[in-house]
Amino acid sequence: MEYHNPVLLKETVDGLNIQEDGIYVDVTFGGGGHSREILKHLGEKGKLFAFDQDLDALKNKIEDDRFTLINENFRYMNRFLRLYGIKKVDGVLADFGVSSHQFDKPERGFSTRFDAELDMRMNQNDKLSAFHVINEYEEKHLASVLKQYGELRQAPAMARSIVHYRKDQDIKTGESLKQALAKFLGHKKENKVLAQIYQAIRIEVNQELEVIKEFLIQVPELLKPHGRLSVISYHSLEDRLVKRFIRNGMFEGEPERDIYGNFEVPLKKVGKLIVPSKEEIAQNSRARSAKLRVAEKVSLNEK
Repeated sequence: MEYHNPVLLKETVDGLNIQEDGIYVDVTFGGGGHSREILKHLGEKGKLFAFDQDLDALKNKIEDDRFTLINENFRYMNRFLRLYGIKKVDGVLADFGVSSHQFDKPERGFSTRFDAELDMRMNQNDKLSAFHVINEYEEKHLASVLKQYGELRQAPAMARSIVHYRKDQDIKTGESLKQALAKFLGHKKENKVLAQIYQAIRIEVNQELEVIKEFLIQVPELLKPHGRLSVISYHSLEDRLVKRFIRNGMFEGEPERDIYGNFEVPLKKVGKLIVPSKEEIAQNSRARSAKLRVAEKVSLNEK
């Protein structure tokens, strides 16, 4: 399968501070680039478990006795690791968002570049697709999706246009969606606005932000003391969740503080935010918006 080079490969794997006999998890296997790099650092007793719900990714399975690929959504990480007798690990790697392979396959419906059927399912077996969201969501719900996940100021008017257009015919393809929203797609900003619309629908279809929340909550329980979390996000909605959880163990609000103004957190950040170099962005345009954050499980002695 044709998959592009993984983003921030060295930096993300270095962030895990890999121990030769450690147990690691790559929750976004994709083309297997990050997993192959992790395996290079493991000894004979080391183990790597990877997750991917996309059936296409299974074709990239690595033939290595130290490696296990689990065809499931990583929101169920702890549950499926327990089936393999794994309760604690030394590191977890996540590379959020859509893979280059998914973007480059017209029939998957992820890219604005193709006039393809509106699908956008990361798991091809899921029932909810972009077609369902666009053609069956009521106007208020559709507006909420576009505003919350696409950060579109004109979301209510866009939803109204979609509902009006679909009264006469289903919106089946990217081109018909463009026609439904033609008045919002000015020449200079068409690509930017379309990208926001597609992002919003895709996040809704795959419940991406809820999945990230469920995943992050499991990480402190799974990591051994001083175990590492290495996470790449691609837009502010994802990165905000990661940043807040690392900072205070919550997604909203503030944690309770003791009389001295201190509060306990399950993770502590390691180093500063890492972004791709100009050279990497030139070689792989997908890296342009990537942000890498690394955190470490706080040990009992440090609390």
